[in-house]
Amino acid sequence: MPKRSSIKDVNQLAKRIADQATGNPIVEKPAVDPDKNPAAVALGRLGGLKGGKARAEKLSAKKRKAIAKKAAKARWGK
Repeated sequence: MPKRSSIKDVNQLAKRIADQATGNPIVEKPAVDPDKNPAAVALGRLGGLKGGKARAEKLSAKKRKAIAKKAAKARWGK
């Protein structure tokens, strides 16, 4: 059973608590989509975990600064 903090939606949490109280079976979603290749999912997650840090290490300080300026302009320039 997942921890309550893993449920972000209050309505989902309320339903789970009501199901537990009434004895209704709790249906868990599978961790991985059955249509996806588990090896590919693991590989994608691995790349996602190291992606930003690895990219920042490869960029020069000048390029990082340009990217940061562009992001700030997009965020605050409206």
